[in-house]
Amino acid sequence: MVRQKSVCVIGAGIAGLAAAKAFTARGHKVSVLERSGDLGGVWEPARSYPGVQTQSPKELYRFTDKPMPADYPEWPKGPQVYAYLADYARDYQLLPLMRFETTVVSMNRRDDGQPSWTLEIRNAAGTTTREIFDFVAVCTGQFNERKELHHAGEDDFKAAGGIIRHSAEHTDSSIVKGRKVVVLGGSKSATDIAVQSVNAGASEVTFVYREPVWRIPYFIGGVINFKRILYIRAQEEMFRGWGLSALSRLNHAIAKPFVWANWRGLEALLKAQLKLKKCDMVPAGRIEDGINCSVPIATPGFFPMVADGRIKAIRGTFDHYDGKTIVMSGGQRVEADIVVQAIGFKLGVPFLPQPYRDRLIQSDGQYRLYRVIANPDLPDMGFVGFNSSFCSVLTAEMAANWLVRYADGMLAKQPTAAEMHRNMDEMLHFKRVERPAAGIYGGLCVAPYHFKHFDELLDDMGARDRRRRALVEKFTPPDADAYARFLASTPDYTAEATAA
Repeated sequence: MVRQKSVCVIGAGIAGLAAAKAFTARGHKVSVLERSGDLGGVWEPARSYPGVQTQSPKELYRFTDKPMPADYPEWPKGPQVYAYLADYARDYQLLPLMRFETTVVSMNRRDDGQPSWTLEIRNAAGTTTREIFDFVAVCTGQFNERKELHHAGEDDFKAAGGIIRHSAEHTDSSIVKGRKVVVLGGSKSATDIAVQSVNAGASEVTFVYREPVWRIPYFIGGVINFKRILYIRAQEEMFRGWGLSALSRLNHAIAKPFVWANWRGLEALLKAQLKLKKCDMVPAGRIEDGINCSVPIATPGFFPMVADGRIKAIRGTFDHYDGKTIVMSGGQRVEADIVVQAIGFKLGVPFLPQPYRDRLIQSDGQYRLYRVIANPDLPDMGFVGFNSSFCSVLTAEMAANWLVRYADGMLAKQPTAAEMHRNMDEMLHFKRVERPAAGIYGGLCVAPYHFKHFDELLDDMGARDRRRRALVEKFTPPDADAYARFLASTPDYTAEATAA
């Protein structure tokens, strides 16, 4: 019989909603602590830059038990995603569980021999209290702490009227009208903001980036939805994964010339479609070597604007400010009124005691997590939403369903600590040696191995209904409705947990 636990979910973004839903459905008492004033994580309106939209199509960016509205476009805008998440929280009575403007300052294992955590919590009034929870689900994800970047002369730049802000602070597009805007960074948010600044009437827009990267248009060749290429099992199988059998290794060796030709063809198509040579933005590396969660979607209009000069692209980075001028690492000087730093976020769990952080995070920044969810050296704790991917809502939901079973000791294949450590060692070797691209973001990106990751989680959970028709599954993206059926086919213990 499963004992009801008091569960703290840290974060009210996508992962926090998934975790809160999974644990409440199993009869546990859940508290969701969110340091901002609203739910939604990166989709919270106060954090969203104008024009933001999903990189994934709406049928891939959804929970298994709630489709996005039929009238949403294929790539929903930020306000639509936020509305969807808010509706989800209302549908499953998650809002009463949430405490906003509540920050977890620190957490420690209880010293009285009880298997639980004591959290130091600060509310909006600045009052600090301590609360005890049986289990903690960390759902802060990879977009929690903004990176900061400072350069000599920035105080004088601001004193002269210049504005410097992180992309997560750039929520008002009207301020760019008639002004000179410089965007620093190479992510999709950087290209989105550059294009949006042109459309909003900026007098000049400069895009500063370190190196060109492969970007994928929503429609490859202007015809094929990219989900039909990069989100399918057949394409995933072109990458050597972990734990391959001798037969699989042989098949990869035989197919290597054909796989090579596939990627060279895709590169040629992208060069022509996006006019990369004209923009002087042809990446140096092979596209297959860098496919992971850092591969951005090509913002519509970005490359045409670079090609015709509406966006001036400079390869390099900032060196220092000189009055209202930015001096680049290559010596170029660019006048600016507004600087938007689209430089991403810091990954970390600052509220976790250093001894536990040392067990979780390796010296090279790699996270030591079994199934990218749990570590036996951090008992009564798990991580949801750290297994980021091209379809992050589904990966978060799968992780939440796995985690509640792991916490209750109800996985069909409940791993021992020794098994978890052995697997973590193997995965760290894979990410460091066999596929370094898998090691970005602390090794917490499961792309392009979505199906393999889901297969492992479902196998652990004991899913009986695992497959659609083989050929259909090979060439179609992950199907949230199918995964709803797969989850429903796992052994259920809801009634038992509720009765306890």
